Amino acid sequence: MYECRSFTVTTLANPVSRRERRSSELLQRLLDAAVELFARKGFAETTVEDITNAADVGKGTFFNYFPSKEHILPVFGRMQMSKVQAAADKVTETDLPIRDYLIRLAMDATSAPAKKPAIIRAMLQANLSSSPVRQAMREIHATASGLLARIIEEGQKRGEIRRDLDPLVIAQTLRQSLLGSMLLWSLYGDLTLEQRVQNVFDVIWNGISASPAHFPSASGVGDGNKQ
Repeated sequence: MYECRSFTVTTLANPVSRRERRSSELLQRLLDAAVELFARKGFAETTVEDITNAADVGKGTFFNYFPSKEHILPVFGRMQMSKVQAAADKVTETDLPIRDYLIRLAMDATSAPAKKPAIIRAMLQANLSSSPVRQAMREIHATASGLLARIIEEGQKRGEIRRDLDPLVIAQTLRQSLLGSMLLWSLYGDLTLEQRVQNVFDVIWNGISASPAHFPSASGVGDGNKQ
């Protein structure tokens, strides 16, 4: 179930009761309607009434889930964060090189609904216009960066990523670059989103990829500064 009033989102993968299933179905209808309307009409032009009409529910039902239409957006953020959580939990089990694992995660995390340019623009607009939503998104970004840092740490343990760099700094830099790419894509659309993601990795990986010069020397003096 999603409790959006407190900005916590817990997904019931297998709702047990009829009430829980009904609640999950109603929420999904509202989210689907919002995504479609944001993409077609734009975030600012879409009203709560538009969303409830499209979802075929009353306004009271909408406000049982969301204080305002802006509060829909952290739900999307938490949906994407759940993908990072799953990847962080399974990283020690994968045989994929960490670079490939990160690229696959990025491609998955930028899939629908985030792949719709209007949703990216809506998230930016809500961040600029709503303090509660901005705070919720900050918390989401901080949590996602911490999860991503766990994947970076695994890459460092395997000797695939430089050990002289803070994994959280790498994670934050990677997320900032990806978010920036998504924003530019939503504004210009001159490249596919997948190509922009690949471009980010091609550049950043050159800076974080491990090489013999980046490993500590036998004497204990790091060679990481010899770049």
